Amino acid sequence: MRSVRLIAAAALALALGVPARAADDGDKDSKKPKHKVTQSDSYIEIDPMYASILDGDRPVGMLMIGVGLDVPDAKLRDEAVHAMPVLRDAFVRNLMSFSTTAVRPERQPDVALIASRLQAVADRALGRKGARVLLAQVALRITK
Repeated sequence: MRSVRLIAAAALALALGVPARAADDGDKDSKKPKHKVTQSDSYIEIDPMYASILDGDRPVGMLMIGVGLDVPDAKLRDEAVHAMPVLRDAFVRNLMSFSTTAVRPERQPDVALIASRLQAVADRALGRKGARVLLAQVALRITK
């Protein structure tokens, strides 16, 4: 009976000690520098977006667009961050329409046209100009 109490006490001490050590490790992680793509406070990174490329009536590949927003106005930047789900949805819908009508597997897409379309989408979704769309990457993956 005595050994059971001793084991229970050791287990309790061990269980109480673990959260204290976990909290100490958390403090060390908070001191690590956060990875940033740029030093600019006005830049908002957006995850890459994908759309299917069609040839006739069948999918033959993917169009990937990497994009970010440069929003110097702090108030508009807060609005853009708040409206990011709506903005991203508008971007993806526009890219899906573009990829099914204008992108062909045998040639590169028009990057200037993509940029102007996404800029118009951003201006419309945010209700005013001031957020500049920056293309980081445009890539095709053809799977014929």
